[in-house]
Amino acid sequence: MKTVYFVGAGPGDAKLITVRGKELLEIADVVIYTGSLVNKELLEYTKGETVNSHGMKLDQIIDLMIGSALQGKTVVRLHSGDPSIYGAITEQIRELEQKGLNVTIIPGVSSLFAASAALKTQLTLKGVSEAVIITRPRGTTLEDDDLASLSEHSNMTMALFLGTDKIRDIMTRIRMPSDTPVAVVYHASWKDEKIIRGTIKDIADKVEASEITKSAIIIIGNVVSPEEYVNSYLYSDNNPSFP
Repeated sequence: MKTVYFVGAGPGDAKLITVRGKELLEIADVVIYTGSLVNKELLEYTKGETVNSHGMKLDQIIDLMIGSALQGKTVVRLHSGDPSIYGAITEQIRELEQKGLNVTIIPGVSSLFAASAALKTQLTLKGVSEAVIITRPRGTTLEDDDLASLSEHSNMTMALFLGTDKIRDIMTRIRMPSDTPVAVVYHASWKDEKIIRGTIKDIADKVEASEITKSAIIIIGNVVSPEEYVNSYLYSDNNPSFP
């Protein structure tokens, strides 16, 4: 059965793609990538045809993948970050499988994890955050959201995609103390990475002054600037296996 590979490109840095993802790029005959969201340096790994899907409709992308695969070509659909987070892959997979093609997904490093690395923190931290809520704000393609109710959960970290241009509206609806730390990480792991730190009260002013409106992750919670936390049990004196 002919196979189309959906590959997570990683957050930006070309070296953060997985070994398997890089291997597939190297043998690909056709690489269809998601426009400016994918670092063009990744395309240097392939000698195959590269197609920017920006501006293409779903049926055009599907037809290209099907046609290429049926010709016996190795087809890679290169998505930014990890395809499982706002990757819009399910509708593509459904169409391909209906045409009798097999689909294999290669995970990638999410920009959320690259943002956490840039902040030198953990998204989950004992005594501070025991859960991570990944969501997005309402907008052109989402009529409403649950930001207010989701932000009422205690001991958690909120991570928002696709919301930098709406940051002032977001902060007015977050039901956490106004001094809760917030970080906006632009182009996490890219050469032009930028971190803006603040609180719910002042982050909108700082982000708007920076003129950053896209390609950034918003992280809300005390893990952004942890002052007090509990050491992991793994390294605790109470752990009988601790050396």
